[in-house]
Amino acid sequence: MIRAIVIDDEAYIRRNIIDMLSQNFKSEVNVVNEAESVSDALTKIEEYRPDLLFLDINLKDGTGFDILQRCELSKLNVIFVTGFDQHAIKAIKVGALDYILKPIDPAEFHEAVLKAIENNNYENHLEKLIEISSEYFNGVKNRRVILRTSDNVYAIYEDDIVYCKSEGNYTTFYTKQKDKIVVSKPLKKVEEILSENIFVRCHQSYIVNKKHVIKYNKQGVLIVSLDEKVPVSSRRKDYALNLIFK
Repeated sequence: MIRAIVIDDEAYIRRNIIDMLSQNFKSEVNVVNEAESVSDALTKIEEYRPDLLFLDINLKDGTGFDILQRCELSKLNVIFVTGFDQHAIKAIKVGALDYILKPIDPAEFHEAVLKAIENNNYENHLEKLIEISSEYFNGVKNRRVILRTSDNVYAIYEDDIVYCKSEGNYTTFYTKQKDKIVVSKPLKKVEEILSENIFVRCHQSYIVNKKHVIKYNKQGVLIVSLDEKVPVSSRRKDYALNLIFK
């Protein structure tokens, strides 16, 4: 059975999570304790050695990232529980971490817990994921994103991404090192994790890093690093070129 601690500075949120676990995962998840602050959480994590944390990001005396940076993560899973804090949500997505929004939707909660149960016995690369999310949350300038493929987990600097091309529910990242990294994610989801001030959606199937754009030619394409061509759709032309060359 998975041992869990619920960490949130609002008592009713903690109670809601504990009740939902009791109703739906009584034989799979045992809540061994709860905490309302960073200091309280660190004490209880040390004492109870949980397998899973339900973790709020903004706490009274710090953040959920402060807790994770001081924990042994090799055998730990985390589900973030957060309000509609766009910066926090973006940080979680950049690190490819699991989260549910407040107020908690029962279906989303059920899906997140099932995933944590299924992943309990597998390497989850959590230390690297937390590092990337924390960088974003704390405003590191040269940001990285986590890319999961069927075989690997990559931590890629945004500046190294030249452009992205989608085909259905798959997107290929083309890097300046000439790597091609294919992820099972549509372009709309890719757009959510990339920095808006660097990447431009120039076509239904393409996102380009404007730092790598060399020129726009009469054929309606961008010439980018790697000496490759990225199309610009007529519908997005004015918008894209204004962002890239302003």
